[in-house]
Amino acid sequence: MFDVSELQPHIRLSKEVNSKYAIMPGDPARLDRIAPFLEDVQELTFNREYRSLVGTYKGVRILAISTGMGGASVAIGIEELKNIGVEAMIRIGSCGTIQPQIKVGDIIIVNGAVRDDGASQTYVNLKFPAVPDTDLTNYCIEAAREQNFPNHVGICRSHDSFYIDNEDEINAFWAKRGVLGSDMETATLLTVGRLRGIKTASILNNVVPYEGDTLDSIGDYASGEDASMIGEKNEIITALEAFVKLDKASK
Repeated sequence: MFDVSELQPHIRLSKEVNSKYAIMPGDPARLDRIAPFLEDVQELTFNREYRSLVGTYKGVRILAISTGMGGASVAIGIEELKNIGVEAMIRIGSCGTIQPQIKVGDIIIVNGAVRDDGASQTYVNLKFPAVPDTDLTNYCIEAAREQNFPNHVGICRSHDSFYIDNEDEINAFWAKRGVLGSDMETATLLTVGRLRGIKTASILNNVVPYEGDTLDSIGDYASGEDASMIGEKNEIITALEAFVKLDKASK
């Protein structure tokens, strides 16, 4: 049995990190844009897709760690973060909207996810819902509204590939049922987090115009060239403020 007092095998962190809260982007490069919001920043490790740093925000110690793409790497990250004492996790990711009212740079605060991924299904039957922690999600909503960030609250769909032949048909199906957008990680985070007793929430930054080209939009976002960068800043602030609210409520 792996000794949880030692370094975890993938994230390469131990309980010495001493943080109950983790903000979790997918892209390791996004940590460079989280760091300016923190004080006393310490770069920790970078192994595979898991890059990490720790700092404080308004006196609250927060770990930032990337999870890579897809549910499998998120699930590994969740398990190992739990082993080192993390109690609450907020994903800050990107998504593509399937609803016309959602603009590029708007954030979606997820209150449930369609489990169209593979990773969450390895944990539990599909009858089990992918839902976030109520209190933590409410703190995210409060924070976004206090900051006047353009935001929407609703369901996302998590999937495993951009390149399947009938993606447009699938999007149309879920759009008619009120799903707001698609990502690749939220369903796993919410499902595994719930099973492991971890508070989770997911905030998604829309980087794809309604009925726009997903691959072109993601390329623009990765190079920092479009309005979705404002949405990224907004989701970072929303998550950090939510952790402050959670920390205050827990004392």
